[in-house]
This record gives sequence, structure tokens and C-alpha cells, in this order.
Amino acid sequence: MKRFFKFLKGLGIFLALLVILLYIFDYEYILRGVRIVYLTGHKTAYIDDTPHFDTRIIENGNVQEWENHSDYNKAAPTKKLNAVNKDLGTVAFLIIKDNKIWYENYAEGYSAQSETNSFSMAKSITTALLFKAIGDGYVESLDTPVINFLPEIGGEYAANLTVGDLSSMASSLNWVESYSSPFSLTARANYAYNIRQTILGLQVVEKPGTSYKYLSGATQLLGLVIEKATKKTLTNYLSESFWKPMGMNQNAQWQLDSEESGMEKAFCCIASNARDFAKFGRLWSQNGNWNGEQIIPKELAVLAQKPRFIESANYGYGLWLETYKGKKISYMRGILGQYVISIPEDNIIIVRLGHHRGRAKNGSLHAEDFYSYIDESYKMLSN
Repeated sequence: MKRFFKFLKGLGIFLALLVILLYIFDYEYILRGVRIVYLTGHKTAYIDDTPHFDTRIIENGNVQEWENHSDYNKAAPTKKLNAVNKDLGTVAFLIIKDNKIWYENYAEGYSAQSETNSFSMAKSITTALLFKAIGDGYVESLDTPVINFLPEIGGEYAANLTVGDLSSMASSLNWVESYSSPFSLTARANYAYNIRQTILGLQVVEKPGTSYKYLSGATQLLGLVIEKATKKTLTNYLSESFWKPMGMNQNAQWQLDSEESGMEKAFCCIASNARDFAKFGRLWSQNGNWNGEQIIPKELAVLAQKPRFIESANYGYGLWLETYKGKKISYMRGILGQYVISIPEDNIIIVRLGHHRGRAKNGSLHAEDFYSYIDESYKMLSN
């Protein structure tokens, strides 16, 4: 028994020293991550983590409901679609044809009203905010220098960095995109209490605008630019520019670093439902037009769906791109398999939300389940 109490005492001293060291070396955010992830029974980020963070409400206005297609839910899912959905924990799956819901299914107690985390689909929405800010005259163009709004940005090439570079992932920031290390900037951005401090300490270490490199820090910096340019919170600007004009069904939430700092995670973490996320698929498919209103400039919406760099054809401005079976596809994507897939040629939108994403093979930037959702949706439509 004495040995046991001695062990507990030693463990307590070790943990106390560990906590002290984390605070000394500015890694105290790791404790927040442990509390939110591991102490809730998870091993990594999860779709229902929003209640553990401070948030700001994205207010909706007059609801514009999706219409149900005349063939709504008449087709059964294919065996493969059922298998993929079960294996990866799909909680919401929608097929929208000709701007009407053709197929809709929810699992595990989730419903059309359930809010889940968008993860990096928020990057596409942040780019939409940039386009709106350009259309509204807050930002002159994609070529506008970032230092016009944030002169604090450092590095030899800081003056060359443009808002378009941030949107197209060509920022050349000294940011390492890592999802496994608790000491990474990505982890710090997700769990720290002052994301502004982290982002404004970045350096532009190479000439920007020359090549693609996916960095969450670039989108977060873009969020700071939009906030500074519009003199509005990202949440309020999103509400007045998209959530209300597009008649979202519900209010949504955008995670903040903390109530004190009050900065939205521009790279991540909008909690909403599948039907409302789907409306962004429709907006991109219609080149920024919503029921006759040009919400974002058409030329920018078209540009977003084209690769900026020939050698990096899978990314445009805030959107993932693919040409599959002869069809041009753009889509929003989150790390756990959050997808809003737009196929304008056939007026089809596919939405999938869930717990896990499939793996990519042979160096592809697109996961296998992405192709499965498209293939099986077309099989259902053909039947």
C-alpha cells in the first residue's frame, strides 16, 4: 500500500511539473486539446466538438426551403454506397438534382436539423467571403497586398503576398501543416486561446504566388484580412452576405479561439446542417448567383473553379477540383469526409457528412470515398 501511495505521489509531481513546463514554453493549449478530445473519449477531432468551444452565432433570415424532387427518396442506395457509408460512419447523405432534393438519408440519430463541424469546408466559405468583400468594395482585387491591411506580417517577401495567394494556397508562409503533432501550428491554431497572436507571428519566407501548398494558416490570415477590411466579424459578414440572402434553414455556429480574443477559426469549424451546407454547392454551381441575385462576382466564382497552377490542377481558389469521367467537378472538403460536391454539367450536388474519410491512393489528393459517392449517386440516378 505504501508503494502505491508513493507511486501516486510521484505521478502527481510528474503531472504538476508537466503542466508547469507546458505553461513556461507556451504549450498550455495542449491541455485544452486533451480535455476536449481525450477526456471525452476521442482520439482526434470529431464532428460534435462545437459545444466545447466558444462560438458566435451565424444568424439566418427568411428561410428558403429546398423543394423535394418528384422522385424524392424513390431510389434505394446501392450496396456499395451502404457499405461505404457504414464503414466510414456517414451521418448525412444528400443527392440534389436540378436544385431539388432527390435523395436524403441520415443515420445514428442525426437529422436534417443536426449541426456538425464543417472542418476545412470553412476554407471555401472564407474564400466566398473574400469574393463578397471584393464585390462590396472592401478589397480592391485578388492582387491586393495583404500588408495593406496587416502591416505586421513579416518576412523577406511580405510585401509580395496578396489576398489571392492566401485563397489559392500559394502563400509561402512558414507554416507546417501537421495533424498528428500536438506541438504543431495546426494544433495550436485549433486549441489556443489567441489565434491572432499565432497568425500575426508568421513570416513569408519565399516568393508567394508561384506554387501551391495547402496551409491552414493561409486561410486564417485571410480571415484576419477580411475582418480588418470590412470592420465586421467574419460571423456577422457571413450572416448578412450568405446566411440570410440564401435563406438558410437554421442559425449556425462558428467556433472562436476564445471569447476574449473573439476570432473565428477561418480555416475550420462552422457547425451547420447538410441542407444548409448544400446551398453553397448550389452557389458555386451557379457561379455565385442565387435565385437571380449575383451574391459574389461571377468572374471570381468561375475563377475559383479553375486551377491557378497547371501543375496543381486539383485546387483553385478555396475549392478542390477534379475532372472525373469527363465531368468538371468542384467541391468543399473537410478532414473527416465532409463533402459538398458540385457537378454543374448535370446540375447535381452531393453532400456527405460523417465521422471518417477514406484514404487516397497512388499519390492522389482525392480520397477513394469521394469517387465512390459520385459513382454510386450516378448509379442511383440511372436506376
